[in-house]
Amino acid sequence: MNRNPGRLRPVTLLLCTLLALAAPPVLAGWFGTNDSRDTNPGVTRAVIFVGNNWDGTIDVVDAGSYQKLGRINGIPDKRQRMTEIILNPVRLAFFEAIRYLIGEGHDQYVDDMYSSPDGRLLIVSRPSFGDVVAIETDTGQIAWRFRVEGYRSDHMAISPDGTRVAVSASTGNVVHILDLQTGTELGRFPTGNSPHENVYSKDGSKIYHASIGHVFTPLDNNLLDFTKGERVFQVVDAETLEILQRFDFAEKLSAAGYQDLSPAIRPMAHTPDERFFYFQLSFLHGFVEYDMQQGVVTRLARLPNLVPDLPEELYVNDSAHHGIAMNGAGDTLCVAGTMSDYVAIVDRETFSYRLLTGLGAKPYWVTSDASGDYCYISWSGTDQMSVISYRTATEVARVDVGDHPQRIREGRVPAGW
Repeated sequence: MNRNPGRLRPVTLLLCTLLALAAPPVLAGWFGTNDSRDTNPGVTRAVIFVGNNWDGTIDVVDAGSYQKLGRINGIPDKRQRMTEIILNPVRLAFFEAIRYLIGEGHDQYVDDMYSSPDGRLLIVSRPSFGDVVAIETDTGQIAWRFRVEGYRSDHMAISPDGTRVAVSASTGNVVHILDLQTGTELGRFPTGNSPHENVYSKDGSKIYHASIGHVFTPLDNNLLDFTKGERVFQVVDAETLEILQRFDFAEKLSAAGYQDLSPAIRPMAHTPDERFFYFQLSFLHGFVEYDMQQGVVTRLARLPNLVPDLPEELYVNDSAHHGIAMNGAGDTLCVAGTMSDYVAIVDRETFSYRLLTGLGAKPYWVTSDASGDYCYISWSGTDQMSVISYRTATEVARVDVGDHPQRIREGRVPAGW
């Protein structure tokens, strides 16, 4: 894995972009293993979507057998988007900045994705194109497209009723709320710098949101922390988009005696009752526990740093760890040790853990399955995903996927897909 990609001269950057524009278009349609259309309307199939960030595809895996069913092209309009970018100097500059400051020298085509409840649409955020699209799972065509504020889209969340998606606009410092079926913007709320994670409450009444600041800068020394921008945690009314709570997590950490930790909240998980949240932070090998009811940091879990000699400046986007989920019972956490290449299964009560090593490289996302018995891990450095049992802390399945898998989401496709 190249943890410190080199920089290219501006002329070379322009040539690379022109070459991308001149390349043959990627197949626009879907290509599954079953060519039949849905012969039983209204019936859907449970699947796992794996977004391959660098090659712009989404692998579709059966949620029961873990067999790969096919692949969806997330950028069927690549030629058109690249034409727009190459003709706009500002957009071109941001496109190249995303490639080299955030994408480790690669374009970021697929970040997050969710399907509509009926399996008809797959909603995809595309960072390098600064947009969100709805792709028809049956045809592979784009049903709607929404340009986010600024120049980069990022993490999303879907409302529990499946009618809305929240998408972070990294450089626009807002979160858009979109109608899932039409792509119409229903509203937005302001954030700190680089809005990142969004999580809907179980009842759909609130959105938990964190902005992570300028993780792409090399100024990682504590004395230069102020250059990272505004990093805040927010609780937002999902209907009115009123900000119910907003605070700088640095104040919470300081009050708990953890002044040395970064306040940039990365992925998060929470107990089923949404009282205790578990936040990964920039540069931290581990996570913190936060009591949402009392408004205090209660505990710190430190997990092994297996790369103690690696400078923090070489951590990918400041992520020592990037990916955390909780089982259905609320007693076990699954954690991605991104820079150390491991998965940790952690007891929530004691913070004791079991490490799984040697499975893959650069785990970059974790989510639980619908049953809460297994967690899914994306190995972005070795292009695979794993299914891990919470109970036994063992790998039960592994699937080869596309280039640099990141987000994994369960969803639906038509039964005959």
